[in-house]
Order: sequence, then C-alpha cells, then structure tokens
Amino acid sequence: MKLRIATGMAAIGLVVALAGCTGTGSDSGGSMYGESTPTQSETQAPDTGGAASGAALATADSSLGQIVVDGTGMTVYMFDTDTQGSGKSSCEGQCATNWPAVTTDSDAPQVEGVTGEVGTITGVDGSTQVTLNGWPLYTYAGDSAAGDVNGQGVGGVWWVLSPTGDKISG
Repeated sequence: MKLRIATGMAAIGLVVALAGCTGTGSDSGGSMYGESTPTQSETQAPDTGGAASGAALATADSSLGQIVVDGTGMTVYMFDTDTQGSGKSSCEGQCATNWPAVTTDSDAPQVEGVTGEVGTITGVDGSTQVTLNGWPLYTYAGDSAAGDVNGQGVGGVWWVLSPTGDKISG
C-alpha cells in the first residue's frame, strides 16, 4: 500500500513539474501541455535503429512515421512560439527544463538520414543548439525512452519533425 501511495505521489510530482512550461502565445484555450496525449505504450513501438551514435540528428520509424531523433534516439520537437530562421530560441526557464535543447559541440553537426537544412544557433544557456530548417530543436522530458512521441501536439505548439524538416501535425 505504501508503495502505491509513493508511486502515485511521484507521478503527481512529475505532472506538476512538467506543467511549468507556459508561453506568451495563445493556442486553442489550453496550456502548453494541452490535453492528454497517448503514451508510447498506447501507440506503435518505434524502431530507433536509425539513430546513429555520433550523429547530432538521425531518423527513426515511429507511430507517426519517419521522424527526426537526436543521436541517442530521443524524438526531436520544434516549438511554434519560436520564429523560424530568427537565430534564437524562445524556450527559457521552466520551458527549457521541460523541453531541453538539442545541442552539439560542432558548428556543422553530423546528420544521418535528415535531408532538411541543419544549422546551429546560440541557445538560451549559451550552448550550441541544433536547428532544422531554421527551427531550434528540443527533446521532451516526458519522453522516457528512445522513440517516444509523448510531446507531439502538446499545448498545440510542440511538433515532431519529418526528415525533410517539416512539422508533423497530424
């Protein structure tokens, strides 16, 4: 019984911690987290065999089709509140905690299977953040395993990208 209570409290703590990302933009009346999204266990399991070690970006099969992932196979997202091609990220504070930037040590990140234009910007913390077609890239703290797509559509502003760098909004 104590284990169930502790597990429940841990789950509530995670939900509260993830709810901290708010934006200045307006979506369809919800928060940045929007309605509940299915967990990976409720969707098709991804094939992350395309994620190459050493590559900043790669591709993988998922329940959403072919998507962009980071070098460890974690799904990559773009944020509608960012301005494409502006050279800066608008995800700061708690948002950056919940949606960590995809970073690299190189000004010319290695990619595998990604055909969109890959570049870099200086992230909000001063690190080198990877971009795809001018969109700063992020992972999601709510994704627990390579290929999870739990951040897809959160708040109506967070989206997975195709290998060409197009937003997958469906």
